[in-house]
Amino acid sequence: MSVADNAEIPSALARQSAGEPQTGTRAKSAPADAPAIVSIKNVSKTYATGVQALKPVNLDIKRGEIFALLGPNGAGKTTLISIICGIVTPSSGTVIADGHDILTDYRAARMKIGLVPQELTTDRFETVIATTTFLRGLYGRPANRDYVEKVLRDLTLWEKRRDQLQTLSGGMKRRVMIAKALSHEPTILFLDEPTAGVDVELRRDMWNLVLRLRDNGVTIILTTHYIDEAEEMADRIGVINKGELILVEDKNTLIKKLGKKQLTLHLQEPMTTVPAELAEWNLSLKAEGHELDYTFDANAERTGVPSLLRRMADLGIGFKDLNTTQSSLEDIFVSLVSDRKK
Repeated sequence: MSVADNAEIPSALARQSAGEPQTGTRAKSAPADAPAIVSIKNVSKTYATGVQALKPVNLDIKRGEIFALLGPNGAGKTTLISIICGIVTPSSGTVIADGHDILTDYRAARMKIGLVPQELTTDRFETVIATTTFLRGLYGRPANRDYVEKVLRDLTLWEKRRDQLQTLSGGMKRRVMIAKALSHEPTILFLDEPTAGVDVELRRDMWNLVLRLRDNGVTIILTTHYIDEAEEMADRIGVINKGELILVEDKNTLIKKLGKKQLTLHLQEPMTTVPAELAEWNLSLKAEGHELDYTFDANAERTGVPSLLRRMADLGIGFKDLNTTQSSLEDIFVSLVSDRKK
């Protein structure tokens, strides 16, 4: 019996091609108690040169979630993904992918995994449908024209199915890479910088595709330099820097826990300096003295905002408008990485 004959959870697209009902276009987050589909225990990588690309990593990725791995260039993101996908051999530790050890049961493990690499690697003379069908066969999957058609239609590639890859734009080639990764119906999909170098419209299309896949049970692990991409789609965020996984947190919890709010007061009269009577609030002047900024923790029992406004009224400092802003995921990410450099 081949690996393909083993019982396997059908992918979202396979269920769709079979006519099973779909849920809405916007996916729900994975349950907090969802079981791990990828379990990483003490995984590290040190090359023969002595360079430690990855310090020991321990991480469980939940079934049905979108997990975003963030980090600067050279942080170890691609190394970790390459280990899970069987491209790089770890120096230590174990990885279990949907119940299969990636080293001792590597054939079954790789059947569960689809990978869209950062680099565009395609056979330029091959057609879209041929390369997708061929890769499906390499995994031992029987021919399934309906499934392949569904994949290509979802990626808006069906009209170009007979086109040679060399004639496609960069964005279309990236879609072909995703189609190839989905060809064997994986339950785990890795996207390494999936929208690098593509236009805004294609980025939105890919976001929607990822959400539909997750909505039907495919687990997505994505690395990205686009912080808004992680903020838009991810359920949980992992931050890796210099080979070390420094944080794993639910996205909303992370923003709530580490995010700060800033109160900006638009003054009626400009100031040259902040009065000494307001020193305890650690205020800063901006816009040539027309704006007064106060940064505070919105989750604190006492934010200091009411007392600040009362004190300003006592001093006769008037303002004509005010607004508040919340720290974004990008602000938090930059802060975390910067703190590690100190």
